[in-house]
Amino acid sequence: MENVHLALEEDDLYSGYNDYNPTFDSEELENDLGFQQAVRTSHGRRPPMTAKFPGTAIGARPIASSFGSRVPMTSSMGRPMTGAVQDGAARPMTAVRAAGYTSSLTRGSTFDPLGQSKGPAPPLEAKNDDTPEEKIKILEKKVNDLIEESCMAQSVGALQLALEKAKEAGRKERMLVRQREQSGNADHINLDLTYSVLLNLANQYANNEMFPEALNSYQVIVKNKMFSNAGRMKVNMANIYFKQKNYPKAIKFYRMALDQISNAHKEMRIKIMQNIGVVFVRMGQYSDAITSFEHIMSESPNIKTGFNLILCYYAIGDRERMKKAFQKLISVPLGIDEEDKYIPSNDDTSANMVIEAIKNDKLHQMERDLKVLAEKYIMTAAKLIAPAIETSFATGFDWCVDMVKSSQYVELANDLEINKAITYLRQKDFNQAVETLKTFEKKDSRVKSAAATNLSFLYFLEKDYDQADRYSDLAMNADRYNPAALINKGNTVFSKQDYEKAAEFYKEALRNDSSCTEALYNLGLTYKKLNRLEEALDCFLKLHAILRNSAQVMFQLAHLYELLEDPQQAIEWLMQVISVTPTDPQALAKLGELHDGEGDKSQAFQYYYESFRYFPSNIDVIEWLGAYYIETQFCEKAIQYFERATLIQPTQVKWQLMVASCYRRSGNYQKALETYKDIHRKFPENVECLRFLVRLCTDMGLNEVQEYATKLKKVEKMKEIKEQRVKSGREGSARGRREGREGSAGSAVSQSESKQLSPLLDSERDSSHSSNSTKGERLSAKMRSLPASNEPYEASSQKELDASYVDPLGPQMERPKTGAKKRMEDDDFADEELGDDLLPE
Repeated sequence: MENVHLALEEDDLYSGYNDYNPTFDSEELENDLGFQQAVRTSHGRRPPMTAKFPGTAIGARPIASSFGSRVPMTSSMGRPMTGAVQDGAARPMTAVRAAGYTSSLTRGSTFDPLGQSKGPAPPLEAKNDDTPEEKIKILEKKVNDLIEESCMAQSVGALQLALEKAKEAGRKERMLVRQREQSGNADHINLDLTYSVLLNLANQYANNEMFPEALNSYQVIVKNKMFSNAGRMKVNMANIYFKQKNYPKAIKFYRMALDQISNAHKEMRIKIMQNIGVVFVRMGQYSDAITSFEHIMSESPNIKTGFNLILCYYAIGDRERMKKAFQKLISVPLGIDEEDKYIPSNDDTSANMVIEAIKNDKLHQMERDLKVLAEKYIMTAAKLIAPAIETSFATGFDWCVDMVKSSQYVELANDLEINKAITYLRQKDFNQAVETLKTFEKKDSRVKSAAATNLSFLYFLEKDYDQADRYSDLAMNADRYNPAALINKGNTVFSKQDYEKAAEFYKEALRNDSSCTEALYNLGLTYKKLNRLEEALDCFLKLHAILRNSAQVMFQLAHLYELLEDPQQAIEWLMQVISVTPTDPQALAKLGELHDGEGDKSQAFQYYYESFRYFPSNIDVIEWLGAYYIETQFCEKAIQYFERATLIQPTQVKWQLMVASCYRRSGNYQKALETYKDIHRKFPENVECLRFLVRLCTDMGLNEVQEYATKLKKVEKMKEIKEQRVKSGREGSARGRREGREGSAGSAVSQSESKQLSPLLDSERDSSHSSNSTKGERLSAKMRSLPASNEPYEASSQKELDASYVDPLGPQMERPKTGAKKRMEDDDFADEELGDDLLPE
């Protein structure tokens, strides 16, 4: 009971609870000027002691304690100091100590929780680059940068720069090793960096085909026992020996590398064994190659090794093993997903978006490339072994087709059948090719279209345009977007001279395949036939942008510019043709013709001569060269060209007459007389030859003049009678007889008249030489101007003689045009290209 305290009645147990220290009144802090000034001062320093601010609690209100006592509390600001000593008792430690408060306070101290009153932090110590360790680190970074720069240069094809960077990295690395040895840190040499430098240097030597230096660098790596897995570098050394065709050493190093690679690296071992097999093939040791390839096909089969194995069996002629190897080849798993998974479904939108994203990504492209490669190997292998595995090509090919049909490459069976037909074509067995292709008429649309396209092409080559048109229609109906079928259809229409319709088919083929060069070429030819030269020029200019080195395209451009009367552009394009095919005689002759038309005869002669040198059987070129030498007064040189023309066309008397005329012009009358006599023996009814014989014999005073004059009279009489008969059928017999009597009266030649020929020969020659001012006649015109058989041959006066005798090779004639122009005008060149070169097979 002593400890029980009883409350007095006058004491209020709940008094004082509503009394509080105004210091803790946070609502009035905004109006507390002293607090606001303290906040605004720098570093939290309190302002100097001043009078008490009005509006603050300065002790007017006592502090109510739990014991009910009222103790007044004062401060310099009228508020108690946080953490101040009150009644000798320190304020207990609170959670705000980390903000800079302490349980005890020294008067006059400032509020500095961040310690900023001590001044700024001292500056960082400068890095000393002169120390050995820093120099080593800088040099190491420089070596790594050089290796990286070398690899980047090699990746963009700058092989020489990559090698220079690799050499510099090697020099820097040796400097680094010396610095480590000098600083006493030889034990801390970076072996990985040394390995990287040596390997990169060896690779760059090999890329630049500096094989001895590369082998030395690899040898340094291989001999250093401190480098782990360095034995693998022997594969690189073996590759270099393979490039040097040192096959025994290549096999040795491949086998050494194989021994140093564990069985855990199965893929690497397979690749090395494949290389060993290829080297044995190069050496002709097919049995050893077969051993390597068979081991690979049993462990990890792949398409390339299976194809090589078939080649080896084909080389040794083992039929049964060829069949087994082909079966292994078509059973090699490719690990490719089905194409059906790329077909979008109509239900799931998110799944369709994913399919669109992966449809043409890198992985799908790689899968497509692998499948195309596999199909190529299978097709090549089938075409290779088909004639060897059975008694006939057809039987062997049928066996391959049956095997493919039962494999994962079912769609290849039809392609193999079409290849079978194409092989028949190469063997010139057109009937079998046609029969094979006709079996596809009931197959699916793609195969039917391909077979019908080839059939249309075959019939087009055989000039059976009706059948070609029929099968081109069949191919178009099966696949309207097949550009080859559209081209064949256009060609059949072109052959019927319906050029407008042909142009429409070619345009449609181009719309389906803008890179179809055959359609673009044929469209240009069609526009040229339609005389739409500007449009044809656009077609061939586009084609030239695609086929830069096509002589046919450039020749067509030259011809178009010639038709557009721009010979300079035509010459420029023909010069490009000559740069691609410098031995084309037609292009050279055409260049000569264009230069001749421009008046540059020396340049024209150069091109004509080059054309004759490559093709000495072009009559037009021979004729031009002979006329050029006669015009330049070198008749002796013209003789060899006309003699060659005589060999080419022995039935054409004009070439032999030109040879005789050249002899006569050069002053060799005896040789000319012998030539004319020889011509008379071969062509006894030739009037021109007899006339020249009469003149020469008279000039030389020979007794045969009377004989030749009599023969001339008889021949002219016979020709006159023949002409009378022809005219009588056209104009009436009476008029024909009257003209015949007039012609026979004027054709008599007396012996006394023939004796007058001798003094006139020299004057005739002089008069012909004095007529050089007459230009523009072609050689053929000269030949046509020779006297016909019904013209009177009278020598009563010099005037009559000059009028009746015309020298076929007078100096006033102009050089003839070549046949190149006629060939281009007739467009034979274009037609044969249209028929043979540009049709798809």
